[in-house]
Amino acid sequence: MHIVFVEPEIPPNTGTTARLCAATNTTLHLVGPLGFSLEDRYLKRAGLDYWPYVDLHTYPNWQDFLARRPSGRMLGFSARATRPYTQVQYRADDLFVFGSETRGLSEEVKTLLAEYLYTIPMEGTYVRSLNLSNAAAIVLYEARRQLGKG
Repeated sequence: MHIVFVEPEIPPNTGTTARLCAATNTTLHLVGPLGFSLEDRYLKRAGLDYWPYVDLHTYPNWQDFLARRPSGRMLGFSARATRPYTQVQYRADDLFVFGSETRGLSEEVKTLLAEYLYTIPMEGTYVRSLNLSNAAAIVLYEARRQLGKG
């Protein structure tokens, strides 16, 4: 499985997700432009000393990612989608695509993934979205559960 962050902005979210990826043998794809340097101390601190165990791929932009991405079904996750993530029958080669912390997925990406766009339902009326690293973990562990990995 693959986690794809498109234009992430907050280093600790990416670092925390890198640690998650190291723990689950999940590939992490970072699509730029990034809102931080990969040398950022907060990014490194959140990932602790697990960075050598992360299968990390970086891309300067969305078009480059599309040209070089691994095969597999791309599933988009957005607070603005209507179908819950629990309705997906996950596959081992799925790519879980998440947008930036402040903007979410662009209209271009949402249009491309319209048939495969899901949300993590929230009951609270005052919260716009979940933390990016938490959302990635929720989806990844549901997929792992369905695939008998967890």
